[in-house]
Amino acid sequence: MSAATTQNTEEEQKFGKPAGQSSWPVILTVVLALSVSGWIYLGAMVAAMVPSMDMATAGPGMQIFNQFNLFNGLSDDARAALAVICLPAGATFGMPTPALNSLDIAKIFAMWAMMSTAMMLPGALPMFRAYQDSLVRLGHVRQSVALAGVASVFGYLTVWLGYAVVATFAHWMLSKAGSLNDMMAPASMALTTSVLFAAGIYQFTPAKKACLERCWYPRWVFSSGEHQGLLAGYREGIVQGWACLGCCWAVMTVMFAVGLMNILWIALLGCVMALEKAFPSRIAPPAIGIFLIAWAVFLTIAIYV
Repeated sequence: MSAATTQNTEEEQKFGKPAGQSSWPVILTVVLALSVSGWIYLGAMVAAMVPSMDMATAGPGMQIFNQFNLFNGLSDDARAALAVICLPAGATFGMPTPALNSLDIAKIFAMWAMMSTAMMLPGALPMFRAYQDSLVRLGHVRQSVALAGVASVFGYLTVWLGYAVVATFAHWMLSKAGSLNDMMAPASMALTTSVLFAAGIYQFTPAKKACLERCWYPRWVFSSGEHQGLLAGYREGIVQGWACLGCCWAVMTVMFAVGLMNILWIALLGCVMALEKAFPSRIAPPAIGIFLIAWAVFLTIAIYV
């Protein structure tokens, strides 16, 4: 019996339960705390808009929130005009102004970072649990399992914060080009259809397939006896985060097509990506792709009919 396994057995005797059972609540708490913080931030942004903004301009489905604002009962044109007068763009929590100065860029990054945290971390729970279980099977001690597990969460999140940096730059470029309105929704149908079509096509690519299979069946790189603790866990999180990014970046980018403050679609796309990664299926990925392409084609035809 190895020294690590012997120490793990001694800890089980001391604490009365296997190392995996005692370390998983710690890892789960960290994931849930980060995810909830993301949702609270996004929810606060939307809640600040609802009283005085025309929520229909935030994207499809968001008009349901207009029943809670100060202009309920007015015509769409009157509500939109009053919203601009009473609450100019950038006047609510977390929203950038049209000037797009350094503070506005920071707000955009914060929004993308919180969106990535809220949408991607919950769907990675099966992977974090599988990693923790692999460490326990290899005989890692309880403290080492907890440290590595928590570090893997932050390694995974680091990859998605990198995506948030790229998305922030794309957001800035699109805003400068006039392709996004003040509510961060598409200003033209061309942007919507282009994003939907590109995301749909990606669902059929070899890269999508390879990354999705890595999400279904994780292969650990830093789990052997000589790889323990914070650094090993952080590096493992980065490796798995790259696979997840390769699997989900296109569907995540659909937010540019439906409105970046469309909290309904944030929740929907988060669920779609989580289910796609959690349940191996040869039907779901192409079905999602077909839906996105069909949606893009429908909108394109609607423009000219």
